[in-house]
Amino acid sequence: MYRRIIVKIGTKVLSHDDGLLDESVIENIVRQISILHKKGIEIILVTSGAVGSGRGIIGKKHEKETVGDKQVFAAVGQIRLMETYARLFQEHGYSCAQVLVTKEDFRDRNHYQNMRRCFQNLLRDGIIPVVNENDVIAIKELVFTDNDELAGLVAAQLQADALIILTSVDGILNGSPADSASTPIRRLVVAELSEAQKHITADKTSAGRGGMLSKFAVARRLASSGIAVHIADGRERSVLRNVIEGKPVGTTIVPAKKISGVKRRLAHSDGLSMGAVIVNDCTRDILLSKIRPISLLPVGITGIIGDFHAGDVVEIRDSDSGRLGFGIIRYDAAQVSEYAGTKGGRTVIHLDHMFIE
Repeated sequence: MYRRIIVKIGTKVLSHDDGLLDESVIENIVRQISILHKKGIEIILVTSGAVGSGRGIIGKKHEKETVGDKQVFAAVGQIRLMETYARLFQEHGYSCAQVLVTKEDFRDRNHYQNMRRCFQNLLRDGIIPVVNENDVIAIKELVFTDNDELAGLVAAQLQADALIILTSVDGILNGSPADSASTPIRRLVVAELSEAQKHITADKTSAGRGGMLSKFAVARRLASSGIAVHIADGRERSVLRNVIEGKPVGTTIVPAKKISGVKRRLAHSDGLSMGAVIVNDCTRDILLSKIRPISLLPVGITGIIGDFHAGDVVEIRDSDSGRLGFGIIRYDAAQVSEYAGTKGGRTVIHLDHMFIE
């Protein structure tokens, strides 16, 4: 039995074709979450739907929607979305809390820690966090790929046992989506993911930013770091209960051995780093071999990129700018640059604070 799960609901599941919220679907998911909560499972809900809800209320403003249009839709729609969740959870005797985040909150160490404490306090008090991207203030450079990415970051941050992605299809198929003979793959282990990816297309729904390719990428990172992922049809009446009970619904990606919380955070740092350190070829080969885990010393560094500070997450790159992984830097950029290539210096990135992909 899982102790803590993240449930992510996509726009296509929550909305009618005209963009208005499908309250019957939301009501069903809230009912299922409430039942699981009564069984002692902590649940964080990551929900889409604010922009679609606002679009349904206001109506399409222009032939081609601008960023400003979407900010207006999000601002109006988020209120309606949370009103609906609050009312439905109250009917089951639970309170929910709105948590709006941007990518910057995962990038900044203080924001990251404050957000994690907020989640932990809400869960401690039996309150169900309802999370969405803050589309009203998110800037282009720091917008989540989609809420699949957001859900994956929250799952890693809170060391969840599983992420359940509720979508409009019944999991990952064993063939082309255009082939009527293709059927859902019910169970995948990490070693099988490369083969399964061959059948996944980059197609997206008209309502959302994601797609199965995005879900697969998130699932792969999470499963590789020890968190189970389930992708299932969110409109099935008892989908959450069936997933928890291990029934054959959707696709289950079986996790590898769990890694530390720090390494799990680093594994999900794509697009969140504050700079990079460049390592020489010898250091690159040792890091990639993973035969003898090492910390990164100044002697192995040939250069830096960016104006990072001690405690920031940085990329570790080779001389060809290929990304090797991520680490938590111990010194400011100026200090690392000064001591790069010298012998006898102190550890720049400790092996316990490093994740090599």
